[in-house]
Amino acid sequence: QVQLVESGGGLVQAGGSLKLSCEASGNIYNIYAMGWYRQAPGKQREMVARILLNGATNYADSVEGRFSISRNKIASAWYLQMDSLIPEDTAIYYCQANNRLRDYWGQGTQVTVSS
Repeated sequence: QVQLVESGGGLVQAGGSLKLSCEASGNIYNIYAMGWYRQAPGKQREMVARILLNGATNYADSVEGRFSISRNKIASAWYLQMDSLIPEDTAIYYCQANNRLRDYWGQGTQVTVSS
């Protein structure tokens, strides 16, 4: 089992920045993919950014160039630096891990961007 805990959400004005953190515990040694997803009210959960154990990353088109995902060496923590935030980024953000068998999810952290 893997447990994930997010932190760093909050309220920010448009144009501002936030950094989200995800701390993983438990059986982290088989994690090969780490990510951030978000879900806005009335919308489906969507992928925001992913990073693999080899360092490869991919981003949703809507955040490309504004958000950056990173991780520590042993995949026990990963981060989402969010810059140039816009109101459309308002959502609950979830961190996610995959160990090639299943996905694990955090409880979510609210990000609200005011105009």
